[in-house]
Amino acid sequence: MKKLGFGLMRLPLLHADDYQSVDLEAVKKMADMFIDSGFTYFDTAAPYHRGYSEIAFREAVAKRYPHASYTITDKLSLFMIHDEKEIPDFFEAQLQHLGVDYIDYYLLHGLGAAAYDQAEAMHAFDFIVQKKAEGKIRHIGLSFHDKAALLDEILNKHPELEYVQLQLNYLDWEDAAIEARKCYETAAKHRKPVIVMEPIKGGSLVQIPNEAKACFQAYDADSSIASWAIRFAASHDNVMMVLSGMSNEAQMADNISYMKDFKPLNEEERQIVQKAAEIIKASIAIPCTGCRYCTDGCPKKIAIPEYFSIYNNLKQFGTSQTMVAITYYANLTQTHGKATDCIQCGQCENRCPQHLAIRQYLCKLSEILEK
Repeated sequence: MKKLGFGLMRLPLLHADDYQSVDLEAVKKMADMFIDSGFTYFDTAAPYHRGYSEIAFREAVAKRYPHASYTITDKLSLFMIHDEKEIPDFFEAQLQHLGVDYIDYYLLHGLGAAAYDQAEAMHAFDFIVQKKAEGKIRHIGLSFHDKAALLDEILNKHPELEYVQLQLNYLDWEDAAIEARKCYETAAKHRKPVIVMEPIKGGSLVQIPNEAKACFQAYDADSSIASWAIRFAASHDNVMMVLSGMSNEAQMADNISYMKDFKPLNEEERQIVQKAAEIIKASIAIPCTGCRYCTDGCPKKIAIPEYFSIYNNLKQFGTSQTMVAITYYANLTQTHGKATDCIQCGQCENRCPQHLAIRQYLCKLSEILEK
């Protein structure tokens, strides 16, 4: 397969304020462009567009093309399920919504510390293995939003999983909270191909500082800013697919233009991407270097650098990252103290080489992330 996947999470709308008003005619045109250019991979989930994403796929693709001409990925979204007995009906409803007899790739959706415990308690791993044996699923895997150590634990316990979907982009590559590089390397260690989500951070890596844009444009004035982010993700050897949540035909045409005959980043281009990332990071709200001096001996075991990283992403890129930020924060609080657990002892500030007002920052981020 070509490495570009059509993520059906941000589809064109008939009414901007109605997330369910998917413009089916526009989606059909985009699907036609995609398939006509030799691409086959579509990705959806029950929560996307409040259920209308799966239906849009059925109307735009499944009803108009034979299954041999496309692959479809869907997800077992356990946060929508309250009892293990609901899982079979949830899955059957997805088959009906998609208009297919089987799903090519099926993953446990958004596993982190809490969701992993739920998946084990509800025997979700056993369920997807069973459906694969029945021929209802071709390949099984998971999407993941947590630390590399937990991913390693899951893959050690569940070698039956065939692939991992990760948030991976050039800004998150060395991020202390997201650990994109570490998670990627963990998947590679277990020989699990990686499917990339959020290569442009929900569109945020298009709206970057002018100085960072200038780095890209000085090298290649004709390439889009988005192309650098998607090519960065696709250039990693163990990446099998890069999803792009395309919202209009212009975005589709741009992505096809450089992914149809994909060329990995060369060394000079990698250096340019690294420089752009440094420029973007320089505009962050909290100049934390992640040295972790502040966490040693914290009486409440608060993950200060990770929380600051999440807060920086949210402040820099705005509301498009709200749900991602809350997800990562909630996962971390399963094993660490919350920001509001701070007892104001101040030892973190005494140890901080950057002399940051850590307690004030914790108060600020708690107002957003603990709503």
